[in-house]
Amino acid sequence: MQNLPKKVRSKKLNSRVDLTAMVSVSFLLIIFFMVVGELSKAKAMELNLPDLDCDDCRPAYVEENRSLTILLGKNNRIISYSGLIPTPTNTSKKMQYGKNGIRKELLEKNKMALEYSAKYGKLGKGVVVIIKPSKNSNYGNLIEILDELKIADIDFYNIDSEFTLEESKLLASK
Repeated sequence: MQNLPKKVRSKKLNSRVDLTAMVSVSFLLIIFFMVVGELSKAKAMELNLPDLDCDDCRPAYVEENRSLTILLGKNNRIISYSGLIPTPTNTSKKMQYGKNGIRKELLEKNKMALEYSAKYGKLGKGVVVIIKPSKNSNYGNLIEILDELKIADIDFYNIDSEFTLEESKLLASK
């Protein structure tokens, strides 16, 4: 017998893979996509507009004691009055944005309108706000007023761009 070379067998190594790092990366990716998904959700206020194709749709009559008109002018000016402009139920006021300005006015008017409605058996009928932005006001002013309406929990409002002659004079005079 000849000396045949012996076959050398290699040692079998343990082929175990440590998955700790991959699990950590997976959890980080899951958290990342959950946060991105939450932050990318649209945060918008619902705006209901009338149906323009409806021939039978007419604006509803609003009692003077339940209406508040807000005029938006240039340089962040806000002028509000209650009732109709020829015979307002209170004098027009120039005010500012914020909790001591228009928000306070909205809360007071809504409380008064709810009391007035309850007195005459129409529970839950709060103030109806008519917002009239002028051509000189900016888009941010309208958004701020809509935010104030949401904070004051006022559901009924109208955005109107048509100014009467008296309203134009009122906005220009102050």
